[in-house]
Amino acid sequence: GGVDGGAGAGEGKGEKEKEKEEEAKRLLSEADRKVRGASSFLGALFGGSSRLEDACECYTRAANLFKMAKNWSEAGSAFCRASRLHEQLQSKPDAASRLVDAANAFKKCDPQEAVSCLLRAIDIYTDMGRFTVAAKQHVAIAEIYEGDLVDVHKAMAHYEQAADYFKGEESTSSANKCLLKVATFAAQLEQFPRAIDIYEQVGSVAMDSPLLKYSAKDHFFRAALCHFCIDQINARLAVQRYEGMFPAFSDSRECKLLKKLLEAHEEQNVDAFTDAVKEFDSISRLDQWLTTILLRLKRSLQAEEPDLR
Repeated sequence: GGVDGGAGAGEGKGEKEKEKEEEAKRLLSEADRKVRGASSFLGALFGGSSRLEDACECYTRAANLFKMAKNWSEAGSAFCRASRLHEQLQSKPDAASRLVDAANAFKKCDPQEAVSCLLRAIDIYTDMGRFTVAAKQHVAIAEIYEGDLVDVHKAMAHYEQAADYFKGEESTSSANKCLLKVATFAAQLEQFPRAIDIYEQVGSVAMDSPLLKYSAKDHFFRAALCHFCIDQINARLAVQRYEGMFPAFSDSRECKLLKKLLEAHEEQNVDAFTDAVKEFDSISRLDQWLTTILLRLKRSLQAEEPDLR
């Protein structure tokens, strides 16, 4: 009987979800009826818009029931229908909000469709002059491209657009967060000059702010490593420049590591390079990005190592 018990428990949960779906479908057909009624000649004469408002509400309630039943694609499309009606009713903020709701449902089943909904929402928000909200939707799109759709170039483009909008609205810290994402990807794509520009720009802003001062050394550290990937002389000059701009950088563990790495590279000493990285990592863990860049530098050093055979 054990097997039956298992099936029964599963069905119990399923039953509840089925009920929600049935109720949602009933609301959808009610909404469709209202829309048809509103567009008939008589309906239009007698309160067509209030029928459309009722229909909007039905679509939204249906969408929320589909969400409870975890039927994400039906939830998404019901939110889209509500959004279209809100647009007909000239209610832009509601139209955009429903598109964002739709996108959140589609994220679970159809990321590409989620992106389409967010792009439509962005059009409405920018049209209304709500650039901060538009910027947040660009970030949401960038995250979908970064995670589900794995398209680094598109993720970068949307983070950049978000940064532009945030800057225009004087949200510097939000803009910088987005720019740092762009720099991370730029370095991964070996667009080092572009990454350097961003790290130096964000670092210069950070070093003048009492709150952000501590993060400046990290930005300069990353900028110097990107210089190092281009060439060693560049990196040495960059480190000197950062020390001049930001004296606290000289005492940082990051700066000391850079100097050890440059020395190891000059002496073509792979072991010294590895030891310096290990020592640093034992105190502050290296993240994925730093690990990748340091491995790249170590490989270039191994390639140059004199052949002792």
